[in-house]
Amino acid sequence: MARIVILGAGLGGVGCAYEMKEKARKEDEVIVINDIDFYQFVPSNPWVIVGWRTREKITIDLVKPMKKKGIEFIVDAATKVDPDNKTIHCQSGRKVDYDYLIIATGPTLAYGAIEGLGPKCNTHSVCHIDHAEEGYIAFEEFCKNPGPIIIGAVQGASCYGPAYETAMIIDTELKRRKIRDKVKMTFVTAEPYIGHLGLDGVGNTKGLLEAEMRERHIGWVTNAKVTKIGKDKMYIDEMATTEDVKEKHELDFSYSMMLPPFKGIDALQGLDGLVNPAGFVFVDKNQRNEKYPEVYGIGVCIAIPPMGNSLVPVGVPKTGYMIESMAHAATDNIAAILRGGEATAEATWNAICLADFGDGGVMFVAQPQIPPRNVNWAADGKWVHTAKVAFEKLFLKRLSKGKPTSAFEKVSSSLLKMHKLK
Repeated sequence: MARIVILGAGLGGVGCAYEMKEKARKEDEVIVINDIDFYQFVPSNPWVIVGWRTREKITIDLVKPMKKKGIEFIVDAATKVDPDNKTIHCQSGRKVDYDYLIIATGPTLAYGAIEGLGPKCNTHSVCHIDHAEEGYIAFEEFCKNPGPIIIGAVQGASCYGPAYETAMIIDTELKRRKIRDKVKMTFVTAEPYIGHLGLDGVGNTKGLLEAEMRERHIGWVTNAKVTKIGKDKMYIDEMATTEDVKEKHELDFSYSMMLPPFKGIDALQGLDGLVNPAGFVFVDKNQRNEKYPEVYGIGVCIAIPPMGNSLVPVGVPKTGYMIESMAHAATDNIAAILRGGEATAEATWNAICLADFGDGGVMFVAQPQIPPRNVNWAADGKWVHTAKVAFEKLFLKRLSKGKPTSAFEKVSSSLLKMHKLK
């Protein structure tokens, strides 16, 4: 018998748990540790921040489906991973031993990296349902007395799509309320150019997103190093080189949503050979750690080198399709080893993303995510919004029934066929 522990119950962790239970032997235990008892569909949070979705619509209770699948679900926060002793220490004092560990924790949101950043300070976030709900309350107050808005992603962020989505969705909502003419909007990003997305662009994302910004009268600052955020003012160094400042900006705002830097969770920090200095997990092509081969990593928590030249730190996103692929590989490999085989499965690491803009959107396909690519394509249209809404429903329906998601794979496959990319 083997004890297989999945640390984290986000997109990657829940999918891993359901898949691992199906692929493991009858005598094996599958255990999930997570600090909350529900799943939140984070891609919907830009809709939450303007009131288009509520918590009830985008969260799923995990206790019942986990129990139904025969998965032990421990609601507790991990405080320390001890890979030498194959043990996880939890906040309650509980210790959980494992034979195999899949780390799927996602990141820690490092708001403290910049003075004034984050929901407890002067900006809002769409990285968590709690933050998005707070952002919606503040947005309603903002609409009573509109002023300047700043949306974007600070240096060290590793996901840029939600920033673009939030900017466009807010623009759409302000138009619906007939107050868009009262709001100056600025997009502030660490990216070297609009549409970089942490991927050095995909297809014509630069042209598409610049055109979208111009059409919506959204200004922008790229190569932006945010130095401080006050109650109603953001201080930005627009960099000319990695050391030299091209221009200093002091931008007023009445409302702001800025994506924060990411780092690994505290329970993983300082584990030599397992994580890098930021706490992200080292994995090989089989999602396996070299020093601790019984440990696997999937999703946002893994270490990927940055792509393309940038003057300020720009992280690499891990998209849903890519994370599902990592989950498939990790669970396939553990299942093979349990039966005396070897770890040979590899994730595809393709990026297929739907970025909703409220009344349209952009889809991009990078196969593989890291250039050079076999497919390097992007397109826009109202159909993107429709596709993302349909995907949200499919994903949450499958998750609530305790099924391995594969939703990104299914929807992406249909869209690729539609555009003759598959």
